[in-house]
Amino acid sequence: MKLFSFLSLVLLTACTSIKSQGPEFTSPPNVLLIVIDDQGYADYSPFDHYNGEAQTVHMARLAKSGTIYTQAYVTAPVCSPSRVGFLTGKNQFRWDGPASWGPGLPDSVKTIAEYLQENGYATARIGKSDLGRNFHAKYDKREYPLRHGYEEFLGFNAHAHDFWLHSTSMRERTPDPYGTSAVLGPLLHNEGEKSYEEGYLTDILTNEAIDYIGKRSEKDQPYFLTLAYNSVHHLIHEVPQKYLDLYEVEPIDNYDPSDSLKFLHHAAGSYSAYYDKYSRLGAINQEAMRKYYLANLHCLDDNIGRLLDAMENGDQYENTMIIFVSDNGGSPLTGADNAPLTGGKYALWEGGIRVPMAVKWPGQKKGGLVEERVVSTLDLLPSIAKVAGVKLDDPTIDGRLLSEPDSDRLLVWKWQKTWAVRKGDWKLTNTNENHWKSEPSAQYVEPIRDDLSLKLFNLSVDPGERNDLSEAMPDKVQELQQAYDLWCDANLNKY
Repeated sequence: MKLFSFLSLVLLTACTSIKSQGPEFTSPPNVLLIVIDDQGYADYSPFDHYNGEAQTVHMARLAKSGTIYTQAYVTAPVCSPSRVGFLTGKNQFRWDGPASWGPGLPDSVKTIAEYLQENGYATARIGKSDLGRNFHAKYDKREYPLRHGYEEFLGFNAHAHDFWLHSTSMRERTPDPYGTSAVLGPLLHNEGEKSYEEGYLTDILTNEAIDYIGKRSEKDQPYFLTLAYNSVHHLIHEVPQKYLDLYEVEPIDNYDPSDSLKFLHHAAGSYSAYYDKYSRLGAINQEAMRKYYLANLHCLDDNIGRLLDAMENGDQYENTMIIFVSDNGGSPLTGADNAPLTGGKYALWEGGIRVPMAVKWPGQKKGGLVEERVVSTLDLLPSIAKVAGVKLDDPTIDGRLLSEPDSDRLLVWKWQKTWAVRKGDWKLTNTNENHWKSEPSAQYVEPIRDDLSLKLFNLSVDPGERNDLSEAMPDKVQELQQAYDLWCDANLNKY
């Protein structure tokens, strides 16, 4: 096992404007990566644009003890490619030419879990594992967590999982328990499954994480734990009663495979019919959708509080790097609020790719710091490696240290037929509007134009992308398009 370098910690914390030195560690620190699903930019209380409605008291604890990043970007506006990006430190469209929902994970691309495992870390993943390919019980596939660096896994391989139904008996009663969009039934557990007859999934994942961390405290070995919640993804209405009561919203019956009368024009007892019905406006109205979202987020926040309490009580908080991040912008379909950013999940507007993020560094004494320069979730891999004392030898890693943000950095995105580039304050994109499958929730900020034309914005004064400067500044358009084209020519389809 490589020992952690105290000198590296001092340099790292100095670069993040942390003046006081942390304690000297005799071994590498633990790393906890908490991934949230579809959280809105304005639904995070440490941000200036917080709207005051969302309960994020415990999520904000990481801001108080660490650093928040107000211009943190993901590599895609949907979950699968975005998660591949921060798992590998590489833009996933390097090998996924169509820039699709399912980039997968090539054998030749290493993950942060593999780097840390090779350097003496215990590694575990709890919750959602969605890399876009080989869903469900494909234990032998590269996309399965145990095949890319995680020694333990409890969770699911899909875009979503029912929050309440986790039993083998429920799966056996359901005509369509599997699908690329959402699943129900027992959770995958290492090379098998684990069935739960009762319980709420956010609570279950937290309990399992607390149990894992408690057991690791007895070991003389650092750990890397990825805790990937499916909250606040659809099905957004599935929330424990006490939270529904707080937001004065009525419960909706859970899925029952024997009840086909509610799903006319669909296969009798189809779970996909239930999922489709409640993952859009219609059966749920505008006001109720926002309330379900807030209730779901409130429950998630309380669970993060339980986890942080357990770490503090077990004396692990100080010696752990904790990263909190959303996998993409808030969904236009759930009631998430991304204001003042335009758009949301499914498109390359700022609301789809700029996300809440906070990092508590090991040994950090001064918190409440704000980093306003541009960073990316690509930076998680090299930053974790630096803290863990792991040497990276791959020049194609796109991330850089979070401790060294660059105001003139070039970032590129490719998503299906759309693309975007940011350099300094300027962003050029051909993105269009994308609600994907439904009318958006009332919180959604509509884009100024719904087409594939080039649009230019100065994000330093116009983060909401309301003033298109492409006609007024053709030279800037040409400069940014050329920068994007050159990057693509040099880096794409090399795998």
